[in-house]
Amino acid sequence: ANTLGDRVEKLPKERLVSYGELVSFARQAGAIDESTAESLLELATLHPRKAARVLEQALDLREAIYRIFAALVAEKKTAKGDLATLNAAVRDAAERRQIVATGRGFRWRWAGGGTSLESVLWPIARSAGELLASEERSQVRVCDADTCAWLFVDRSRNRSRRWCSMDSCGNRAKARRHYSRKRASSKRVRSS
Repeated sequence: ANTLGDRVEKLPKERLVSYGELVSFARQAGAIDESTAESLLELATLHPRKAARVLEQALDLREAIYRIFAALVAEKKTAKGDLATLNAAVRDAAERRQIVATGRGFRWRWAGGGTSLESVLWPIARSAGELLASEERSQVRVCDADTCAWLFVDRSRNRSRRWCSMDSCGNRAKARRHYSRKRASSKRVRSS
């Protein structure tokens, strides 16, 4: 949901402008491993039109996920179309999940992962669905920064986190408040 930067600005910053960037995001997020990423990039080179269609699906899914969780935070009703989009992606992912034997037991694996361009979407859909169906959904927040609006899960001890990242949005907000107080203070001194 957070691959669109400055969502509330007139010109938001799209971070997923190619299928390769979608794969890179999934790799960095831990949704797919390096060998799957390499396979998907090779496949995208062979089927660029299909890769472009999957990218469009990813953007549609991202926006549906964002609207669902933003509505949840705002305590508004979730749009049926958004839930249908997520459900279709979750259903598609569920059909490809299978248990495989390992040397030490069993684990989940994506059937066709790395051999289907859509496989990059499966762990994303599953993760969004699991969060939405969990109690943790009540901890989803929208960043309090004026220009951000990213979603995050508030796992702070007292559930009072306000920003997606203290390093970026939180520090900027605190710096602005400090500057405002200092400016107001110096105006009072000058007018005395």
